[in-house]
Amino acid sequence: MTSLSRRAFAGAAAASLLAGCAGHGTARSGTARPGGSSSPPPSPIPSPARALARSAPVRLRIPAIGVDTPVMGLGLASDGSVQVPPVTAHDRAGWYRYSPAPGQTGPSVILGHVTVGAYGDGVFRHLARLHRGDRIVTRLENGTAVGFAVRSVRTVAKADFPADDVYGNVDRPELRLITCGGARTGDGYLDNVIVFAALSSPRP
Repeated sequence: MTSLSRRAFAGAAAASLLAGCAGHGTARSGTARPGGSSSPPPSPIPSPARALARSAPVRLRIPAIGVDTPVMGLGLASDGSVQVPPVTAHDRAGWYRYSPAPGQTGPSVILGHVTVGAYGDGVFRHLARLHRGDRIVTRLENGTAVGFAVRSVRTVAKADFPADDVYGNVDRPELRLITCGGARTGDGYLDNVIVFAALSSPRP
């Protein structure tokens, strides 16, 4: 993690930011406890790829589930929770700008909706369908395309959101994609879907 983002990022992790949820323009928070996962934590990368300089992501592609979306920057809401992308007809993903940029050392966090109210499916509607090895590509402002490979996909109850696994420091470039999942209730969804991915191939 860069020194620029460390303080705000640590505060966000402590607040247990359960963002990227469906049809609602606000994040939800609670007491986070590691666990509640449907699969083991992501495996370590056998040969860590070289970390890159910081550059904001502007586009995200996930070929296996047909995602090709612009990426907007997200910060913190007034209550200390992470912002989520606005609910609009042209849904897009959002990068939490207090996390590392894709390709930097640490967990870069990108959020997206699973549904967007009356507009229908969100950009991360099929996130839970990803499998180990599926490719994710982020395009940065500086023109670099940064490739990641999915390591694991976890569905967790929001009450058991694994904040340390998602936001905690790691010694290599990684990516987290977050949305909502599970059963739908009157005011949202009961679970979060989290994709853990590892850097595979940066290129100019």
